[in-house]
Amino acid sequence: MKAFCRDCFWRGEAAVRRCPDCASPRIVAHEDLGSLSIAHMDCDAFYASVEKRDRPELRDQAVIVGGGKRGVVTTCCYIARIKGVRSAMPMFKALKLCPEAVVLKPDFSKYRAESKRILGMAAELTPLVQNLSLDEAWMDLSGTERLHGAPPAITLAKLQARIEAETGLTVSIGLAINKFLAKVASDLDKPRGFSVIGHEAQAFLAPKPVGILPGVGPAMVASLEKAGYRTVGDLARADIKALAERFGSHGLRLSRLSHGQDSRAVNPSEERKGISAETTFNEDLSALSDLEDVLAQLAEKVARHARADGLAGRVVTLKLRTPDFRIHTRRRTIPVPTQTAKTLFAVGRELLAREADGRSFRLIGVGLAELIEAEAVEDDFFAGDERRALAGEKTLDAIRARFGADAVTSGRIFQARRGPKTS
Repeated sequence: MKAFCRDCFWRGEAAVRRCPDCASPRIVAHEDLGSLSIAHMDCDAFYASVEKRDRPELRDQAVIVGGGKRGVVTTCCYIARIKGVRSAMPMFKALKLCPEAVVLKPDFSKYRAESKRILGMAAELTPLVQNLSLDEAWMDLSGTERLHGAPPAITLAKLQARIEAETGLTVSIGLAINKFLAKVASDLDKPRGFSVIGHEAQAFLAPKPVGILPGVGPAMVASLEKAGYRTVGDLARADIKALAERFGSHGLRLSRLSHGQDSRAVNPSEERKGISAETTFNEDLSALSDLEDVLAQLAEKVARHARADGLAGRVVTLKLRTPDFRIHTRRRTIPVPTQTAKTLFAVGRELLAREADGRSFRLIGVGLAELIEAEAVEDDFFAGDERRALAGEKTLDAIRARFGADAVTSGRIFQARRGPKTS
C-alpha cells in the first residue's frame, strides 16, 4: 500500500489526485506508508474546540481559553491563531492582536472527560498508548494488521474519523518510524491532518531550525546558535565528538535526533511528569502573607487532584513569574512522598520565603513531581504524620463530594477568598 483515501479508505499502490472510488481529494500517499506503525495523535486546539462544540454560537468566532487580562493563553482556536495568538502568550498581548476574541475560563473537568473518551478509543486498537497530556498521545500499532484487517495507517485514519463522529472533536495524526518523527509529523497539517515522515526524514529535518528538536528550548537554541548550529542539518554535519565535548550527553542526543534517530519505545506506564496548579494575579503581589494565601489555595487544589488520581509526589515544586515575565522555579525532594495540602503548603511556603524578598510577582504556581502510586506511601515506616494528615483531608474530600466543593475549607483559604486584609 502506497496510498489511501481518508474518506472511504480505498487503498492503492500509487499516488492519485482523487480517490478512484469516491472522488475525494483527501489522499495520503507515501512510499513507506504500509510499513510505518508509530503514531502521534494530537487533538486540534483541544480546549477551545471543546468549548466551541458545546457553544455552537461561537463556531465562527475567535476563542481564547485562559485567564483574565493579566493571565496567559492556555489555548486558542485557529481563527485566533491566524491573528498571531499563541499558547502561553500574555493575555494582554493576545487581546491586542485579536481584540474581538471571546475569552473563556478553562474547565478542566470537562476536558479530562473528553480526553478519557478519546484515549479510550485509541486503547481499543492497541495497548501501547502513551499519553503526554490531555490532548496528545503516542501509539504503537506494530503487529496489529491481522487483528484489525488493515495496515496501521488505515486503522489510524478510521480512528480519526470515529473520534470526529462520536465526540465532535478533531485530531491530527503523524505517522513515522519513531516517536520524535511522529510528533513532528502531526504538526505538519493541522487541523484534521494526516502526515507521514519516512525514509526522507534526515533531508526533511536538515533545513529546520534547531528549536524543532525535543528538549531544545530558547536557552539551548541560543547556546547552539552561538556555537554555529542554526539548523538541524548543521548538527547532523557536526563531528559527534565535538558535540559531546561541548554539550555532554545532550550533544550525543542532539546528534542522534538530527539524523532522525529515536530509540524510545511507546511506553504506556512511563511516569507522569507531575501535577501542578498556578494563577496569575490581577495586580502584582510582593507581600509574603498575600503570596502565601494564594499558595495555600493552589496547594489544596493540587493535593485534591493527586488524591483523585491515586498519586503522591516525591518532589515539591514552586514557580514564580516576575513582572518582566522571567520564570523562577524551585524544587525540594521530601522524605516521604505526599498527596496532602498540608505538606505541599508547608514545603512550598519554605521555598517561597527564600524568594519573597520584596520583589513583585505576577504569577505563582505549586506542584508535585516524581510521582508514584499512593499505595506505596502506606507501607513507609516513616509516613505516620503523612498518613494522619491524609486521613483528615480524605474526610474533607468526602464532605465536599456530598455537599459541594465549597462546603468546607481552611480558615486561611476562607479569609483569602474574602479579599485582601484590612488593618
